[in-house]
Amino acid sequence: MKVPFLDLKAQYAAIKPEIQAAVNNILDTAAYALGPAVDEFESNFASYCHAEYSAGLNSGTSALHLALTALGIGPGDEVITTPHTFIATIWAISYTGATPVFADINADTYTISADEITKKITPKTKAILPVHLYGQPADMDAIAEIASAGRLLVIEDAAQAHGAEYKSKRCGSMGDAACFSFYPGKNLGAYGEAGAVVTNNRATADKIKLLRNHSQPSKYYHTRLGYNYRMDGIQGAVLNVKLRHLERWTIRRRAIASRYSEAFAAISLYKIPSEAPYSRHVYHLYELGLPSDRSRDKLQAYLLACGIQAGLHYPIPVHLQQAYSDLGHREGDFPATEKAAGCLISLPIYPEMSAEMVDYVIEKVVAFDR
Repeated sequence: MKVPFLDLKAQYAAIKPEIQAAVNNILDTAAYALGPAVDEFESNFASYCHAEYSAGLNSGTSALHLALTALGIGPGDEVITTPHTFIATIWAISYTGATPVFADINADTYTISADEITKKITPKTKAILPVHLYGQPADMDAIAEIASAGRLLVIEDAAQAHGAEYKSKRCGSMGDAACFSFYPGKNLGAYGEAGAVVTNNRATADKIKLLRNHSQPSKYYHTRLGYNYRMDGIQGAVLNVKLRHLERWTIRRRAIASRYSEAFAAISLYKIPSEAPYSRHVYHLYELGLPSDRSRDKLQAYLLACGIQAGLHYPIPVHLQQAYSDLGHREGDFPATEKAAGCLISLPIYPEMSAEMVDYVIEKVVAFDR
């Protein structure tokens, strides 16, 4: 049996008539950049996130950049975040001229540790940027308490957390702003690049919508440095269709994750993902932990030989990337992050997986332990 890591063709086949009708409408109306489909998606997605406003953008990276920019982050400021994330989280801080400051993760949830955040606050700290990694929310009450005490901003990186919940509150509704990616492989993915910022502050939303469109409140009148970060009309149309299916897809992801965790729980070799008591985990990725990078790499090779594609996500933490060598970090600075980077493997998990596929993955992972 062949089990791909992700099967976007199967997803498309299941919703093809809806997608084609939505895209044909864009082609018929020629509303290619922003336009009615993007307006509709912004409204629908804000509502889905239990938030007031949403601004559609051309990528999740742009969403992070504009959220920080709109909230006044700039040179001389420090932003506390996690080194266990995709590097775009950190790029966005650097784009503003601010300095990224790393805090280690919680070893169980793989999200930023509130206790570690408190150790990193200085007079230059302006914001905290927690990442809801793999589909699991960070501990937002603890982060909000720290932010309130220090009068700090909170920007959620929710690029992997579409529909995830913290104590019944949707990711995207808890910070000063929240940033989403709709890269094709995400739980809610576009047919190309796209992103959004969600916020409950109208002034922030208006500023982001201005910045994304060359900072022009009217044509050829530009009020400040702006960007070409607009969402395409076709992506807005595709995302409107997919948003209608997202809850059903999430339920299926959670069911597969539950099946995996039940099967692997009794095997001492493996560390299964921990769903925090406060969390509705949406399992963008299902991360299975092994004792070392050597055993992790052996499992990946074994699964590939069995026809199963498994992935490695963030095997080199950001603080050890050459691009950020100027920050002066070295191996051992963030032990929980480094352990996760060296031992986690991503198993296939997507709504279109058949029961037979799930059982086959379980069979082979169990067989590797034997």
